[in-house]
Amino acid sequence: FLPFALRVTSSKRSRSTVMRCVAAMLSCFFLLLMSARHVVPANAFTPHMQWSPCTSPTKCLSASSLPLNASKQQLGEFETLGIVSQRQSHQDDTAATTKENRCVRLLDYSSLDPISFHDMWDMQKELLQKQLDRIMAEMKGEDDPKGQFLLPDQSNINFGHVTIIMLQHKPIYTLGTGSDPGFINDVENSPIDVVRIERGGEVTYHGPGQLVVYPIVDLRGYRQDIHWYVRALEEAILIALDMAGVEGATREDDVTGIWIKGNKVAALGVKVRRWVTMHGLAVNIDQRSLGNFDGIVPCGLVGRDVTCINDHLDQPISIEDFATLMKRAMEQVFEIKVADEESNDATRR
Repeated sequence: FLPFALRVTSSKRSRSTVMRCVAAMLSCFFLLLMSARHVVPANAFTPHMQWSPCTSPTKCLSASSLPLNASKQQLGEFETLGIVSQRQSHQDDTAATTKENRCVRLLDYSSLDPISFHDMWDMQKELLQKQLDRIMAEMKGEDDPKGQFLLPDQSNINFGHVTIIMLQHKPIYTLGTGSDPGFINDVENSPIDVVRIERGGEVTYHGPGQLVVYPIVDLRGYRQDIHWYVRALEEAILIALDMAGVEGATREDDVTGIWIKGNKVAALGVKVRRWVTMHGLAVNIDQRSLGNFDGIVPCGLVGRDVTCINDHLDQPISIEDFATLMKRAMEQVFEIKVADEESNDATRR
């Protein structure tokens, strides 16, 4: 085509125009060719991963499905891990692990006075680093693999294991990595301390009357899927609310968290580093948790209000009682056994 076009073109200007047109055609052809080589499958962004049975306690078994009322962009169903019970394992010698030996440490400070955010932030980072050190040592073969779950004698208590922390915070506004400080009213003169942290999400408030839960979890023992993890935290909250007798709690389209009659009762924001998690969730329990939300646009959702559990119960529930329900719900969702209170007391910092 090009030699023929140049022969029939009489002027240099016309020839230059033809050359530009040919170059444009070749560019379009090249782009189409590259696009055809890199077609994204329709399910590329579906956070479902295939798992097969294995012998390592740090990997999951194949999943089963538990239908729930979730919006399409939030999976539509929650996929359980399918870990067998000890009784089932006796019937199936190929079982990789059991719920009973997936034991995790609980640091339950929910009944104590509110704790400084910075103190607990430091603790989270320390626990996360221990997990990363354990993972690196196991990869290098520098130490006998002890795994992320507690051994029966708790001999691996200081070797980087799953830890769940429950507490109340002293009043604090936290901003996520990319949060807009404009969602804080008069941020320069805020009577509440403001701190930017490494979680996702917009501004939120933590304070007395609110249960905060920080799971420091190695997702290699669950699902290496951040979307699944966030949905799992939401599922645990929904189960705990149901056990508390709260009606109408649900997810909502396009947003994370849990809502009751259009008002937000629980917020989530996590950080994942090399598949180890930090930060977590907060559930508003009583009226004390709501007052300081007036100083912000919670989660950057303009025109949306917050609520607390006790506004939807005939008999109010205490922080520590709801913490107990959250413990049971997390055992159910993450298919783990949380260390009992006696062991828990012995391991507190």
